[in-house]
Amino acid sequence: MKIIYSLAVIAFLTVWPIAGGGESCVECHTDGSIMSSLVEMPAKRTNGSPGAIGPAGIPALIKPDVYYMRYYVDKSLTDKDPHFGRGCVSCHKGDGKEADKDKAHKGFVKRPSADLKTCGGCHEDITGNYQNSLHYTVSGFTTKVSMRFSAKEEAVFKMEIFGKSCRSCHAACGDCHVSSPSIDGIRSGFLKGHAFVKRDEGKTCGICHGGRVYAEYTGRYGAGADVHYQKGMMCTNCHKKGRLHGEGGMYAGKDSPRGSPKCKDCHKAGSEKRPVAKLAHSKHEGRVSCYGCHVRGEYRNCSGCHEGKASSSRAGLILGADPENKRLLTTLRQIPVSRDTFSKAGIKMERFDDVTDYRAAPVHNIQRVTARTRSCDICHVNKKDLLTKGSLIKNGSKANEGLIFRMPPLEIN
Repeated sequence: MKIIYSLAVIAFLTVWPIAGGGESCVECHTDGSIMSSLVEMPAKRTNGSPGAIGPAGIPALIKPDVYYMRYYVDKSLTDKDPHFGRGCVSCHKGDGKEADKDKAHKGFVKRPSADLKTCGGCHEDITGNYQNSLHYTVSGFTTKVSMRFSAKEEAVFKMEIFGKSCRSCHAACGDCHVSSPSIDGIRSGFLKGHAFVKRDEGKTCGICHGGRVYAEYTGRYGAGADVHYQKGMMCTNCHKKGRLHGEGGMYAGKDSPRGSPKCKDCHKAGSEKRPVAKLAHSKHEGRVSCYGCHVRGEYRNCSGCHEGKASSSRAGLILGADPENKRLLTTLRQIPVSRDTFSKAGIKMERFDDVTDYRAAPVHNIQRVTARTRSCDICHVNKKDLLTKGSLIKNGSKANEGLIFRMPPLEIN
């Protein structure tokens, strides 16, 4: 490796003298032979698995011979993409006139868009809103979990846990438009050779939301792909960029902003083609969510925690009362939290029983026809998949009992 490194640097200095020329960043990062000799594959993850990540939560093995491509820049972009007009150092800092790797990277900024002023110089209208968005502040994490804390515990959480762990998840502009977000400190690299990409849901949305949502939507986990995905729809068909970038206000969680996508935005009540569908929708209006009937099958439910030990998951379809509207039957997803989740930080969660261990789940594996749409007996007689006292999480929150839905008898007209 050292021999190759030496040859590469000699070639670099011979072919591209730095003095009076372009930035060394461009000359180095656009040459595959140089990059392959300089870039080292990261060590294994702390849990012993290969240091890799792939879309939809499925790890993709890192191949040592192509790992450098994660940092390889398409040279054709440097002449035609306006973002390169001021050179690399205008955003990344460092020394663009140095040939030595260490000297060139002194003061280097890995994620320049983490400081929104970098992009805000030209895109102030977007970054002005984005600085308050949930993707950037990740305040939704603190809102829900803090409901279990005393005031003293909340202060400890924000200082000792949120700032050092959860806060690292926030997405900068470049995490969606230039390279994939980091998972466990590993990135899958540029989306398209350092091109500034308008959108690529599979490499951006699918990385962060791949443990559950994207995997379910694309059929990589559980019951098969969502009907909307089968018809060619992707994330931003429903989740518009205005919501992703934020609307300017500060929000407590993902359900707070106005304009959250709803099934009825496209599927208007009364527009059903079949009389039986129109009857079923009118009977269940305000009683059952769309997901309650149209989720295709089992989906991922997490258990355990994110600190101290790894969380685990299991397949399941859970029907119960919506925690925010106990009169509505919907799909529920287990939250990965337990009474000792933050015990290492001295947090006992004194109000643990005030909050349910389930949340209403907009599961992304929708189908028009499911077992529940075919037969009324599945819910009203067999009560299949309904949450019961016996199926509640062991040693879970006492508030969970309030999610057991009392199924009314089948109405026969």
